[in-house]
Amino acid sequence: MARFSDFAPLAALQSLPDLWEDGTIPHALETTGYRLGTGLSLAIVIGVPIGILMGRSRWFQQLTNVPFQFMRMISPLSWEPIAVVVFAGWDQAIVFLVSIAAVWPIAFATAAGLAKVDPAWFKVARNLGAKPWQMVTRIIMPAITFDILTGIRLALGVAWIVIIPAEFLGVTSGFGFAIQDARESLEYASLMGLVLVIGVVGFVLDSICVLLIKRFSWHRG
Repeated sequence: MARFSDFAPLAALQSLPDLWEDGTIPHALETTGYRLGTGLSLAIVIGVPIGILMGRSRWFQQLTNVPFQFMRMISPLSWEPIAVVVFAGWDQAIVFLVSIAAVWPIAFATAAGLAKVDPAWFKVARNLGAKPWQMVTRIIMPAITFDILTGIRLALGVAWIVIIPAEFLGVTSGFGFAIQDARESLEYASLMGLVLVIGVVGFVLDSICVLLIKRFSWHRG
């Protein structure tokens, strides 16, 4: 019973100062944050253009909808054995897993947002001689900012859930590794402390996305 008491909230909270002082939490924030940021950035760079194409090009949407929906329903972690073989290191494999998890919410949210834009806007812009890149920067991006940021928020939640178990194997850093190490060392108070930190970090990241949505979605004001 004494061992189970280490899972209690008080024991978990008491472990946090030690986890910070020995560098476990700062190092995990740095390494997991780097992998998450890199993977999410790749998902944005890939997902937004794909979403714009899906929203603006009917033939592209019809051609890709079924394959994209099929791939979206594949668990990101099921790609892990393939990613380990394809990529040279675990860091690259984890970044791939984060990207493959995050790209679909961004792409489909972008496409859904663009589908709601009034077609008359594009007709007026063409009549005024707008170039394709001006259509994107002056009409499309401002009009779908809310939808893109909402997709990024959803993608961030999925990516944060995926990255922790992805770090259980192969790497020697990050929150997933720290949890695995605490479990193997029977340091259950530290394990629960890390779980609390993961929840807090995820909540903070989600709150940042909410603030960005409120700040930059001018048309929703």
